[in-house]
Amino acid sequence: MNKFTFTWYVQNEEAPVLLREYLKTKHISKAALTDIKFHGGALFVNKKEVTVRTLLNEGDEVTVWFPPEIKSSSMEAEDIPLDIIYEDQHFVAVLKPAGMPTIPSLYQPNGSLASAVLYYYQKNDIPSTFHAVNRLDKDTSGIVLIAKHRFAHSLMSKQQKEKVIKREYIAFVHGELKDERGTVDRPIVRNPESIIERMVSEDGQPSITHYEKIDFVPTLNFTVVSLRLETGRTHQIRVHMASIGHPLLGDDLYGGSLEMIERQALHSEKTSFIHPFTEEHIKLDAELPQDMKNLWSHR
Repeated sequence: MNKFTFTWYVQNEEAPVLLREYLKTKHISKAALTDIKFHGGALFVNKKEVTVRTLLNEGDEVTVWFPPEIKSSSMEAEDIPLDIIYEDQHFVAVLKPAGMPTIPSLYQPNGSLASAVLYYYQKNDIPSTFHAVNRLDKDTSGIVLIAKHRFAHSLMSKQQKEKVIKREYIAFVHGELKDERGTVDRPIVRNPESIIERMVSEDGQPSITHYEKIDFVPTLNFTVVSLRLETGRTHQIRVHMASIGHPLLGDDLYGGSLEMIERQALHSEKTSFIHPFTEEHIKLDAELPQDMKNLWSHR
């Protein structure tokens, strides 16, 4: 399998410097260097293979070969159409429809987004496996950002921890919210009586959700809400909105009704991040799916 490679040219203000130190400035960690050394990668200066102890001078060409990407044995490529909204050599962003799991599971081994992406990679000779920067519940629609190689994924994980990546969701919740905006700051833990369900508990992990009222649909008695997460717990929006008495429409796991929609009315609408290689501010938007549009039209 082909390898992902990166090339830089040493600038005057950077030299002289050891290769090890130079690569730190490119966010290549000690763990990544170990991976390169022992799992099929390589380091080159002016097209000659070298070690991290090599001294660099102005104008030197530095190339890093990352180890081959190894596909997980639990994932099989499947010919499933993808709705791609952004792509470059490092990332691809897709719109996941409701009903599609992000990754295969024991209960749904086929039809996942991961399998669709792997097929797309094979078809287009992209030497990668599936590295999801974010995941969505099976019945949540919207933007999923995927890194094409481990290095990109590690840099985005760092952005996640530093809260550089911003995501906004739109949801339909039962009833009318009294406040125009607010914050739910309640810890979340797995329900000990369920392998799926989560719950608010003082023993849980810190979880913070900010919400803003967009619209109220009186004919169907639901509020359209924009949500922004400070943390990314499983089912966080669903648990938090139910905890304040406004479960999502279609979310019967947390008290929502299935009368108007047969899946939780939740959509990942916006994602923004700083591109770790170009430093460009990338903003992605996803139009509401038709089932949620139809509901909102009942004013």
